[in-house]
Amino acid sequence: MDLTLQPGDSFPDNVVFQQDSHLPISNSKAHHRYIPWTEETSSVTSCGVAIPYNASKEWSDKKVILVSVPGAFTRTCSGLHLPNYIDNLPTLKEKGVDLVAIIAFNDANVMSGWGKANNVTNNDIIFLSDPNVGFSKSINWADPSGHRGLRYAIVIDHGKVVYAQKETERGSIQNSGVESILPYL
Repeated sequence: MDLTLQPGDSFPDNVVFQQDSHLPISNSKAHHRYIPWTEETSSVTSCGVAIPYNASKEWSDKKVILVSVPGAFTRTCSGLHLPNYIDNLPTLKEKGVDLVAIIAFNDANVMSGWGKANNVTNNDIIFLSDPNVGFSKSINWADPSGHRGLRYAIVIDHGKVVYAQKETERGSIQNSGVESILPYL
């Protein structure tokens, strides 16, 4: 995969967030993981088990908003971007959104903890780990250093991209916040 997603494109069929233990950390496919929220591991001090997450398969029959943030527990991401989606989840559900997926370079435990720290208590918003920024690099939306994904939002409706915009200014959610994507739902 080496593309920039545009409205009308099909979402790639090989996007899996998983840990490939045989690959080195520097490999862009290593350590992409997801820890689902469960009642048993709902405490911010408890750890779940990271599992592979096949985004292409899981999202093929759903309306999904994929949101990339530069990092969990950072100023704009924690203070503005994530709360924008949490607060507007009922509106998004009314518009037919099945799932909001947040990705960042942080490991799966940090992403899971970030969700818990923000009182996300179900799997309507999931937190996916992409520590080597493999997905963002594959769509040419990683920062110039290649260490973090850019801030962006992609709306995928039953396997088709209907919205894809990245931010052009640091600290802005003008293109990746809920208000920008509502007309495309």
